Amino acid sequence: MMSLTFPIIGTMHSPYMEKFGIPRQPNLVEVESYIELHAPYDDELAFEGIESFSHLWLLWQFHDNKHSNEPEKFRAQVRPPRLGGNKKIGVFATRSMYRPSPVGLSVVKFKALKRQGKTLRLYVTGSDLLHGTPIIDIKPYIQYSDAILDATSGYAQDQPPRKIVIWQDNAQQQKQQLTALQLMNEQYEAELEQVLSLDPRPAYQDDPSRIYKMKFAGLDVSFTVNESTIEIIGLDSLN
Repeated sequence: MMSLTFPIIGTMHSPYMEKFGIPRQPNLVEVESYIELHAPYDDELAFEGIESFSHLWLLWQFHDNKHSNEPEKFRAQVRPPRLGGNKKIGVFATRSMYRPSPVGLSVVKFKALKRQGKTLRLYVTGSDLLHGTPIIDIKPYIQYSDAILDATSGYAQDQPPRKIVIWQDNAQQQKQQLTALQLMNEQYEAELEQVLSLDPRPAYQDDPSRIYKMKFAGLDVSFTVNESTIEIIGLDSLN
């Protein structure tokens, strides 16, 4: 069987330190992240003209996927979280990470191209990529051809509902302490609230008494989930 090999042109640096909490689709949360380009692809000439595009396509690898991609272990069907994790559907009718080629595709908003010392960074918002994700390619988003206004999207036609995020008193105090230590700021707070509002739990989990933990942007966040609210009960630094 034929196979392909692609170079890794860069590495994503994002606040998503683990799979739990990553939005299930790009552009649901305006989280800022950046791609650190690797040599020889860190040549600014390769990005000349990119500032005229508002959005970009990122092709990337599911590098932290423990599922085997060997053909003899191919699974034709998977259980999408959006369907509660208990209904099977064809793998090619999903964006599941458990697929023959561990390749992801995300559209993000272009923010800036900056050189930090010897490092070239491409800043974007709206990414749904885990920290450390290898980037295979970057392409411009073409509005007239890439945006199909009358497209249908099966079981994912509408955006997921959002919950109200509430800070308990203890978490508020911890946030103030971390802010004083410059380990927390308004941007992190806003991004964290956006991520939590989407309810990061698997759809089959529904225990209002359970305490969940999520690592985000150097923070260890503890929270509970009710019918319409997310309550942050603890906030610690991972540093």
